[in-house]
Amino acid sequence: MNPESARPAFGLIIVGDEILSGRRADKHLPRVIELLGARGLQLSWAEYVGDEPARITAVLRRALASGDVVFCTGGIGATPDDHTRPCAAAALGVPLALHPEAKALIQARMQDTARERGEPYEPERPDNLHRLNMGVFPQGATLIPNPYNKIPGFSCTGPAGGAIYFTPGFPVMAWPMIEWVLDTNYRHWFSAGTWQERSVIILGALEGTLTPVMQRVEAAHPQVKVFSLPSVDHPQYGAHIDLGVKGTPDAVAPAYADLRRWLGPFGLRYGPEIVRP
Repeated sequence: MNPESARPAFGLIIVGDEILSGRRADKHLPRVIELLGARGLQLSWAEYVGDEPARITAVLRRALASGDVVFCTGGIGATPDDHTRPCAAAALGVPLALHPEAKALIQARMQDTARERGEPYEPERPDNLHRLNMGVFPQGATLIPNPYNKIPGFSCTGPAGGAIYFTPGFPVMAWPMIEWVLDTNYRHWFSAGTWQERSVIILGALEGTLTPVMQRVEAAHPQVKVFSLPSVDHPQYGAHIDLGVKGTPDAVAPAYADLRRWLGPFGLRYGPEIVRP
């Protein structure tokens, strides 16, 4: 079996009305792309969903059935607009339960907070009891450590063998938790330096003219992907197309050579070549 075909696809789900309303700008998508890219991995898909339980449940159910490795940020707190934890349980068809290790971690955090404020720790106080809801996860969930404030995230395994890793929406917590997941569970898939994009800027051309060449390259080199990124108002190149191939370096080199050779008869005007690791 081709090792690349065995590598899992990585997905991202971002939960929160505040993103869809524009009250907060999403920072997770570019950061997750960066974290994966530093490890030679790629994000295959991303999805945004508001704080609507039915929609969240449907999105999670699809993700669990996909077999993909999915990161989900947001909605795991204990306020009325936090629906991700019960939606995850509904998507899995399992009950919610207070995770004993999560309970201990949350209590340790509450003790730290009380100490920092110079107050006595009162575990039976109603607000402290309510905070334990942050450790109520789908039955069978596994914890994700949170180095920022000890309150953990959690992960659930889907029927197709993939998993969803649930983190808070706060970047200061979510990003190190995602890094921990990658470095702990998927290090064997790391392949930094084994993915490359190579392209050339084509000035003033139409995509339709170049489509036959793109199809010819993909047919001759099925191990790479051909891409075409048009722009109409670039400050340096004006109207242009960034046309190239991406894949492993050993596959990119001959595919790109054929691309340039087969573009030759069109008499095109070119800008620079670009190589992206």
